[in-house]
Amino acid sequence: MKLLMATALAAALTGLAAPHAIAGGTHSATATVDHVTMLTDRRAAVFVDSPAMGRVVQVQVLLPSDRDAARPTLYLLDGVGGGDESDGQESDWTTQTDAVDFFADKPVNVVLPVGGPGSYYTDWQKPDPVLGVNQWETFLAEELPPLIDSRFGGNGVNTVAGLSMGGAGALNLVTRNPDLYTGVASYSGCADTTSPEATFMVRRTVGYVDGDADNMWGPDGDPDWVAHDPMVNAEALRGKVVYSSVGNGAMGRHERFDDPDLPLIMALGGTLEAAAYHCTLGFERRLGELGIPATFDYTPGGTHTWPYWQDALRTSWPSLARAMGV
Repeated sequence: MKLLMATALAAALTGLAAPHAIAGGTHSATATVDHVTMLTDRRAAVFVDSPAMGRVVQVQVLLPSDRDAARPTLYLLDGVGGGDESDGQESDWTTQTDAVDFFADKPVNVVLPVGGPGSYYTDWQKPDPVLGVNQWETFLAEELPPLIDSRFGGNGVNTVAGLSMGGAGALNLVTRNPDLYTGVASYSGCADTTSPEATFMVRRTVGYVDGDADNMWGPDGDPDWVAHDPMVNAEALRGKVVYSSVGNGAMGRHERFDDPDLPLIMALGGTLEAAAYHCTLGFERRLGELGIPATFDYTPGGTHTWPYWQDALRTSWPSLARAMGV
């Protein structure tokens, strides 16, 4: 039930102004690896001393079985819970899907940030009384990539994917850092932050973990909202491999009539996925107007739940592999 509530209440909505000055951290120092713990022969817990975040941040790295050659990196982002299924000890991707096994034979590094509930993986204007300092864009797009490449044999090619809030965060990372990424995948995410309904849902998502979105992008009308709207800034996706998947909120292949949680799944997970569906239609229209090619995968039925995101990860792999040249 914890998983259902977290995924259901995490709105599947969000998505280049000058950054605000940030209290609570400095960007002048260089991030360093504090220590690495090998959890298995191909899974590492990496603890990074981040000047931007003002603390040590854990990411986990899935390594391929064959590590002879330098390889690209996929950054894989969580939804609103930010690893809450393990009480913040690991990514929900590793507790709720078969991602560890799926990537075993893939010639890529997979980086899974741990934490960041309700953060949208963005740089916040100021620290939040509950969520603290969130400078995730700086951490993920500036501090972390050179550390991953040097420590784990990366070749400088990067892609990013995420679900729900993380899908929006992935789109934002690419539109705001187009020179860093070659491709992006969004699962039940939304590339809209500035329509009234999108702004409302972004605020509800941040509020679900007791954060205040005013501390993220400011009050309604602040230029930061437009600066973090991938729909508005979609031109930056030109030349990238873009993949987006979503259901329509109806019962699909993973729902069962004998599931006692079905009413809640449909009321919450179905409603949110329907909202993500309509947002994704708008995103497809926007890219079509710009003449930017993309792959859109509309699942027959489907709710805002983990079984569909596991499916989407697999379905998106050919697109991500093409973006990484593997």
